[in-house]
Amino acid sequence: MLVYAIDRTMDGVLSAVFDAFSLHQRPDALIGKGEPLPLFCEEVHEVMTADDRAQRVWAGLEKRISKEAMRLLAVSYLSEEPELDTPLFHYIYKVFCQAEGARSIERNFSDPDVLTVTNVFRRVMHERLRMMQFVRFQKAKDGTYLGVVSPDHNVLPLVVNHFKDRFGDQPWLLYDAKRRYGFYYDQQDVTRITFQDEEALPFDLDSGKLNDEVLSEDDKLFQELWRTYFKAICIRERMNPKKQLSDMPRRYWKYMTEKQ
Repeated sequence: MLVYAIDRTMDGVLSAVFDAFSLHQRPDALIGKGEPLPLFCEEVHEVMTADDRAQRVWAGLEKRISKEAMRLLAVSYLSEEPELDTPLFHYIYKVFCQAEGARSIERNFSDPDVLTVTNVFRRVMHERLRMMQFVRFQKAKDGTYLGVVSPDHNVLPLVVNHFKDRFGDQPWLLYDAKRRYGFYYDQQDVTRITFQDEEALPFDLDSGKLNDEVLSEDDKLFQELWRTYFKAICIRERMNPKKQLSDMPRRYWKYMTEKQ
């Protein structure tokens, strides 16, 4: 059994594809560097991630598959699922093995690697949709709106344009508390940000709430009005907890005003 060890990045997977063709090999699996080797492993090749090699592989893919398939590959990796590396590698490897002019494998869902990558892509896009539905912003005294999230997948880059288009007339910060980074919009440009001193943050990472001394007085009122409205429209005789959990999973509740 041949195993390639990578750094668990997209460029690492692409560099592994480059090495595979350079060495005339086809690894059975990809693992992260330093991770335990699988049973019956006979040989390990450590892949050195190289931007130029990754770019060459990516450019080659652009010539062989559609833009939709390219987006599928890029978005699926935002899942951060370690189990994706091997089927993603095999998907890309098979693309380059196809004869020129042959029908692309991107729609061949009978292929287990194509199906796996496609299903991961769908999960990421579903998480993206939920982020757009369930983000709750709070207004700070300086006029900046804060939204804190902790998505299962790294979908923040996929929702930034949505919020830029929808809230283009106000500054906002969308922050991923799980991955410790966010995007700040100043009504002109979007900037990726991180905080070095989390102790000094004006909001709580666990609850996503702005500190009382920072929260706008108007927003305190609006939050209370929203909770009151949410309770008022609830028809107890028609409550369906299972349906509610299906539409609005519990993991989103801690950041939602109406659930606090």
